[in-house]
Amino acid sequence: MQSLEKFQKSTREWLQANCPESMRTAMVAEEVVWGGRNASFKNPDSKLWLERMAARGWTCPTWPAEYGGGGLNKEEAIILNQELRRINARVALTSFGISMLGPVLLESGSVDQIMEHIPKIVAGEIRWCQGYSEPGSGSDLASLSTRAELHGDTYTINGSKVWTSYADQADWIFCLVRTDFDVPKHAGISFILFDMASPGISTKPIQLISGGSPFCETFFDDVKVPERNLVGRLNEGWSIAKRLLQHERTMISSFGLSSGQSDRGGTTSMLASIERAAMHYRGDTDRLSDAVLRDRIAQFKIDSAAFAYTSQRSIEESKQGQGPNATSSMLKNYGCELNKRRYELLMQALGSQGLGWEGDGFDSDELQVTRQWLRSKANSIEGGTSEIQLNIIAKRVLGLPDIMSAGKAQGSK
Repeated sequence: MQSLEKFQKSTREWLQANCPESMRTAMVAEEVVWGGRNASFKNPDSKLWLERMAARGWTCPTWPAEYGGGGLNKEEAIILNQELRRINARVALTSFGISMLGPVLLESGSVDQIMEHIPKIVAGEIRWCQGYSEPGSGSDLASLSTRAELHGDTYTINGSKVWTSYADQADWIFCLVRTDFDVPKHAGISFILFDMASPGISTKPIQLISGGSPFCETFFDDVKVPERNLVGRLNEGWSIAKRLLQHERTMISSFGLSSGQSDRGGTTSMLASIERAAMHYRGDTDRLSDAVLRDRIAQFKIDSAAFAYTSQRSIEESKQGQGPNATSSMLKNYGCELNKRRYELLMQALGSQGLGWEGDGFDSDELQVTRQWLRSKANSIEGGTSEIQLNIIAKRVLGLPDIMSAGKAQGSK
């Protein structure tokens, strides 16, 4: 107990001395730090905060210290998170390397792969994107057809991916490719890493109804990738892919937490509080005097608190070695619905001020609410649709029979 008290004291002192004042404010979307070879920092304090946190390994506090992580145990990580929340510290680094690739690389990667990539993820030196979905392989991901053929010690990759988040800004990609077309579809998939600067790679942003373009089409034309970049065994990438999806769904579920996260971590003062949005309303009526709206806000806050505790419990279980499981589908499904509810309430609280797209009659916070309301609709699609999550919950949590398998068995009698 004494050692934890000392750790808490030293952590509090370090944060007080090293966290810049501007990093103790609500995050704004344009200041989210993604890192990478071409990272830019609108706020110089963001770069300083990243460097200081990465130097201690606290961008990935529980990852092994020998790979650049913080090496903290469960109790120490809880204390660190508490102290960061106490001063309202911003997340120093937002990274698909942290939330998705890193955990599976630590589980399935070779020592050389771990030593090459994990320290760079911790330091924010490489920005990653995910190459999973294809134009003809969305919910049925295992039907993917991007081909990787081995010639000597080099793979040649041809095909395309779609909905590749920030592919036009990423440095490397973790990608599913088909390495065997003559076996059942799940059995011929491999998991491979490669540099997005490789010849033959091109990207095309996809503009969303919200006006943003976080997703891209990504094309591979005779892309050469060293064989050593294959993670795990040849043709056994589906197991790694499923494991990574569990981590991704846990990450996406965090959109539902009451901190007001918008697209991949950005917030504004408006999004921090539905009550504030209601008080911000410019009409003649006090929006908070609406009993129905107050009831909906209260219920949302209760549900958000319950979800936050459940999410924290899941995190604690993962730190005990259990890792993400079918629970991630439950969290993803509920968190996404909760996030959509938040934006519905924000729109209701703002009234007509939540309907603007452009013009002097609306301020930047109001316009962002409108766009994020539209963007939130994709939460139930990305990372596996809500229908997919419900199927997983039905089979792996509730133990219900697989209707498709049961139907085939019945038909064979």
